[in-house]
Amino acid sequence: MKETLRHYLNPLHVFCRLKSCGLPNSTVIRLCGVYERVYSRLL
Repeated sequence: MKETLRHYLNPLHVFCRLKSCGLPNSTVIRLCGVYERVYSRLL
């Protein structure tokens, strides 16, 4: 279960999901940059 959550919460996975939802590149890059900093501090 832990590995599954780690996969789905991975910043690259989140990036791909946001892109597939149709968000613009610049927005996705900014959102994932912030998310990656938060994600790395939590681990």
